[in-house]
Parts: sequence; structure tokens; C-alpha cells
Amino acid sequence: MRKTVIALLLIIQCFWVYAQNLTISGYVRDKHTGESLINANVYEKESMKGTITNEYGFFSLSLSPGEKTIVFSYVGYTKEELNVNLQNDSSIVVELELMKELHEVKVYGSEASKVKRTQMSMVEIPTTTLAKVPLLLGEPDVLKVIQLLPGVQSGTEGTSGIYVRGGGPDQNLFLLDGVPVYNANHLFGFFSVFNPSAVKTVKLYKGGFPARFGGRLSSVIDIRMKEGNTKEFKGEFSVGLISSRFSLEGPIVKDKTSFIVSGRRTYLDLLARPVMKIVNKNTDGYDYTGGYYFYDLNAKINHIFSDRSRLYFSSYLGLDKAYSVEEGYYVEEYVRYNDRSESGLKWGNITNALRWNYVFGSKLFSNVTLTYSKYNFNVGSESLTVNTRDNEKREDIFDYNSGIEDFAGRIDFDYFPSARHSVKMGIGAIHHTFSPGVNHYNFTDDSDSAAPSDTTFGNKNIAASEIRMYGEDVFDISEKFQMNVGAHFSFFNVQGRNYTSFEPRASLRFLGSEKWSLKASYAQMSQYIHLLTTSTISLPTDLWLPATKNVKPQMSHQVAVGAFYKLPKGFDLSAELFYKDMNNLIEYKEGASFSGVAEGWESKIETGRGWAYGLEVMLEKNIGKTTGWIGYTLSKSERKFENLNFGKAFPAKYDRRHDVSLVLTHRFSDKIDVGATWVYGTGNAVTLGQQTYAAGSTGFSRWGVSEIQYYGGRNNYRMPAYHRLDVGVNFHKQKKHGIRTWSLGVYNAYSRQNPFYLFWGHNSKSGYNEQGKYYETSETALKQLSLFPLIPSVSYTFKF
Repeated sequence: MRKTVIALLLIIQCFWVYAQNLTISGYVRDKHTGESLINANVYEKESMKGTITNEYGFFSLSLSPGEKTIVFSYVGYTKEELNVNLQNDSSIVVELELMKELHEVKVYGSEASKVKRTQMSMVEIPTTTLAKVPLLLGEPDVLKVIQLLPGVQSGTEGTSGIYVRGGGPDQNLFLLDGVPVYNANHLFGFFSVFNPSAVKTVKLYKGGFPARFGGRLSSVIDIRMKEGNTKEFKGEFSVGLISSRFSLEGPIVKDKTSFIVSGRRTYLDLLARPVMKIVNKNTDGYDYTGGYYFYDLNAKINHIFSDRSRLYFSSYLGLDKAYSVEEGYYVEEYVRYNDRSESGLKWGNITNALRWNYVFGSKLFSNVTLTYSKYNFNVGSESLTVNTRDNEKREDIFDYNSGIEDFAGRIDFDYFPSARHSVKMGIGAIHHTFSPGVNHYNFTDDSDSAAPSDTTFGNKNIAASEIRMYGEDVFDISEKFQMNVGAHFSFFNVQGRNYTSFEPRASLRFLGSEKWSLKASYAQMSQYIHLLTTSTISLPTDLWLPATKNVKPQMSHQVAVGAFYKLPKGFDLSAELFYKDMNNLIEYKEGASFSGVAEGWESKIETGRGWAYGLEVMLEKNIGKTTGWIGYTLSKSERKFENLNFGKAFPAKYDRRHDVSLVLTHRFSDKIDVGATWVYGTGNAVTLGQQTYAAGSTGFSRWGVSEIQYYGGRNNYRMPAYHRLDVGVNFHKQKKHGIRTWSLGVYNAYSRQNPFYLFWGHNSKSGYNEQGKYYETSETALKQLSLFPLIPSVSYTFKF
């Protein structure tokens, strides 16, 4: 009884202490644009009690009453100190000004110190880095910069696919303003769909996932769009070798309502079309044309009702299209037939998000979100022949569609009970519609009395529903220890089958001093969708399919430990060890293939498991004229399936033992800055025949003999090591109405012939032997196809 009374008194005392505190809350924004500053530091100068702003720039800090000095700071901005006399709960909006001394601005990393924060295995990439890193054809690309980070493997050369800590391409959750993007690639994977002109922040989570995230095993790429300048109109346009982009933002109602709209389009088809028409014009009466293009369109509008209420609407539309057209005529039995055939393929994403922020009191922040996401792939052909004498038509149409569509809603809360304690919680629901491949064929012929043929075959739409809820609590155990404990719960229903998943998450940080810390994390993840992939590059024919009663959801467990050290002169050093176990992975059976329709797909796959472990080391330099990082990854990733590779474990497709990236930028002056990247990686694992033997109708005749490859095991051969140097330089000049920038770059500066594809071929030799007789021989040899030699680039950008 006595112990119970003492415990109750302690609890009452704790609440009394909280009751004595007052709360200062509000927003931190950019002084010149009105953009919310995410992860800005807010702390009381004397006690050093502090917090950081959330994804919408909101903060809440509880302190004892009296005179206080509150400090606000953010990467690249002038620190602001605010003297307040706390007598009541108060709300403020603080605006920070961008530093003028650019050589002191951090260009990489998060303001919330890596040493102090509990979160590990997370990297934030500022948009300033995107413009300075030299890339293929001079196109800034979010995902290609992410590829340069430790723990992230790139796929095939030139593509923007990523493989995080031994995971697959389907295990990455791409979020654009909180909306999933199912296909993040343009041009078969060579560019990503994220227009750098519209991007505000980029965060990559490789492990230690916060409880609010779920649905994928390996990573979360959380990308936020700009909100739009609330002070004045700003814009930018850029012209490159293969595409142009623009951006325009400004106030609709100053300091209340703002917008941003940005777009990007390639124009290779516009340039190539007239040339192709001339080159491909034949004497047989037919003309051949074709082309390829992609475009993006981003738009966002937001309105501030009050200091407590704000509304956002953001939208994205993107499309890739490749097409060919054949048009002409032929004469048969003195009758002219006009003939036209067209074929093509297209794919794209649509995302929409409506979000409403509301602040209850000074400690509770809420956000209600409604989202729509759609990915669709279509390939089709159409031919039309017209008899000019009788005006009879013969038409043949083929159309194939696949995709996925989501409607979702969620509500999230951030609660700040004290300066050393913060809670996040939320609940949401998603309705999925999977379209796993439907073929439609239509044939009509006016000259044929038979009925027209109109046939649809393939799988019908599959509906699935999902409910998610989470909670996480970040709290100080003591001055040295801080912990983040949470859980993510999900429910998934498809075709009468129910799945549930309870996923605990935990992170622990020990702060040795202001200079170093140790961290550990554990995360369990589940994934209710699978990707049937058909190629080493990101073809849009890959199909998203749900877990079924026969194919279970993917599951993973990941643990990580790390050390973080802040070195003198702006250097940061970090090292992380990780181990990840994955279950219910899918692979095609031996000899199985994909015909374009998902019907019967469950009978063509094997289910197995995988695991990955490794070491990641990163040395960064964040301030000064020379900035950048060196990253190194030592890792191993394997898969094991009972009926594949004789039941033995085999390397994952993009398993690389060693991976090195060096990224450097140097600012000579306000007018010139240069950048360089160098990458090295162990060659990809591929499946190649180990022996070749001849097979024919008889063993005595060479006529009709074919060569048969004997495959000893999956991914049994390593490609040669991959390495490449890229360099670039930017020339800036202040003009009357803005800043002009010329960007010159070279991709693969020493023209390394990295293999894109390996195949068995023949080397032929002929000549005269020592006896003077002529001979011809042919021997089997392993050959490689390389795509990218030295490639120069140039672009022009004007910001006003």
C-alpha cells in the first residue's frame, strides 16, 4: 500500500511539473519565400532544451515561465535569437534569412545533427546538391544522387533504379507529398520522374524506419514538393540536350495563398521526326516515322487560413510514349489500297494529395490527408486499310493494359507533452485496384460477311483494401540516452483472404558527448504487393500484383548498429553495420517466362527467402568551399529457393561485395563551381552458361546442329568491375533580371567500357598455316555490349 501511494505521488508530481510549464509553439519559415523549414532546430539557450520542426515546419516547446532566449537555426540560414517573457502559452511565426556568405553554407546533410538525433540509417539530400553533381546528359536527377550513397546499389548502368541494403526494386516506397509513386522511371529507367525544379526536400530511409512508414521492406524515399513563394513571383527555365524544364511560383494572396507549377519535356521526337521522314521515305510508296518523349507536370497550391489552419493541394502528371507510324499505299488488281498502321507503348503516373493541417492548442498538431495514385501501362497497335474503289475498310486493333490505382485517406497527430518527449500517431485506409494485364483484340472487314471479331482476355481487376495504424514515442531516458519506440499495425484483405501484421520498431541513442554517439535500431516491415519483373532494366511491362491466398506478403526484419562522430573543420564520420532477413520473396521457376498476361502467374513462381548484411562508412565535409562525401559499402546479399539452383543459396542480382562513391564540389567564386564523382563497384552477378555443346538430329552430321549452353547455377558469373568518372562545371552570371548559369559536363570522362550485357559469341580466325594451307576456325568467346562511352553535355538555366 505504501509503495502504491508513493508511486501515485510521483505521478502527480510529474503532472504538476508539466502543469507548471508553458508552451511556445509555431512555425519556422523562409523569410523571402514563406516556405516551411523542415527539421529546423529550436532550443532554449540556457537550458539547451529543444526540439525540431516537423514535416510542415511546426514546432512545440514546453519551458518553465519567465524570461527566455529561444534560438532558431537551419542549414544555410542566419541564426535567429528571440527574447520572450513566458507568462502564457504563445504561438509565433519565425522567419529565417538565407546566409549571404555562401562559402559557409552547408550543402549536404540535415540541420538536426546526426550525432544527436535518435534516427539512424537516414540521409537528407538538399536540392543544392542535385545541381552540382555531374550526371548523364547533364540532367539533374534525385535517384541518381541517391545511388551515390552508402548502402544503395545502382542497377544497370545509366538507369535510376536503386537497390537498398540487398533489397529488390519493388521494395522501395517512393512518396511524393505522401502519395506512393509506383513507377519512378522515365526512358526505361534512365531518368526518374521527379523534376528537380519542383522538389523541396529528399529523405532516404534505409533502416530504423519510423513507425509511420510501412508497406515496403527495404527503403522509403520521402520527397516533398515546394509549396510556392508567398512573398513574390519567382521562376526558372532550363534547356538541355534532350529536355527542357520550367518552374513558376508566387503569391495569389500575399502571405496567405501561393502556388507553384513546373513542367519538363523531352524534345528528341520533335527534332527527329522531320529527319526520319526524309531518311525513311521509300520508293515503294510508304513513309516511316516514329519517336519517343516523356513529360512531367507538377502543380501545388496552399492557403493559410490562420496560424492554426492551412490547406494544401498538390498534383503530379507524368507520361512516357514511344510510337511508330507506317503510312502509304499499294495497288492490287488495278485497285489502290491506302494503308496506315500505328503502334506504340505508353506509361505514366498520376498523383493527387489534399492535406489539411490544424493545431489544437499548443501541443497537438494534426494533419488530414486524402490521396489518389494511379499507374498505367498501355501497348497497342492499329492498322487500317481502305479500298479506294469500294471504300471498304479492314481494321485490326490490339490493345493491352495493366496498372494499379489507389484511393487513400489518413489522419496523423504530433503531440508534444514536454521538451524531452514527443509522440506521433495515426490511422489510415487504402483501397487498391490491381489491373494485372488485359488484352483487347478487335477485327473488322467490310468485304467479309463474317461477323467482326471482338475479344477481351486476361485477368479482371483485383480489388484489395488495407487499414494501417501506428504510434511512436521519442523520449529522453536520461541526459545520455534517448529512445524511439513504436509499432505499425496493418490489415490487408484481398479476394476473401485476410492478412494482418504487427511490426515493432525501436531505436536507441547513447550520446557520449557533443561530438559522438552510438545508435542501434530494429524494424520489422511487411509488403502486401509483389512485382513480376521481366528484364534487367525498368521496363513498364513489369506487373504489380497483390498477395493472395497462395502467395503470402513479403516480410523483413532488420537490425543495425552505428557510430557517429563530428570531426573538426566540418567533417562528419559515420559507420553502420546492418543485417536484414527477408521472407516470401518470389522468383520465376526454372524455364518459366512472362507472356504479358498475369493469368496463372502463381503457378510460374517460386517462393523463398533472402538475407543481406554489411558495413557502410561515410565521411562528409559539410562546410567550406570544398564539400562532398566519400562512401564505402562492404556487403553481401543472397537468395534461397527450394526449387531453384538445386536448393542452394545464390547471389542476388545486384549483390556487390564492394561499392565506393566519391563526390566532390568546389566553389571557386560566386561565378564558378565545379563538381566530380567517381564510382567503383564489384561487377553484377549474372547467369551464364559454363559449357557449350552441340546438339543436332544425329551425332555424325553437322547439318542442323545448334549450340546448347549448360548453366551450372543462378548468378554464377561476375561481370568485370564497374568504375566511372564524371566531371562538370557551372558558370554563373548575375543579369539584370536574374541569374544565368551555363553547365558543362562529361559523363564517363575516361571512357571506361563498362559492360551493359554479356553474351556468348564467336571469334573467327583465318589464314595460312606453316604448311601453307589456308584455314578457317571459329571459337566460342564471351563478349560484352557497352552502351555509354564518353558523353559530353551542356545546359542553360535562367532563374528570375
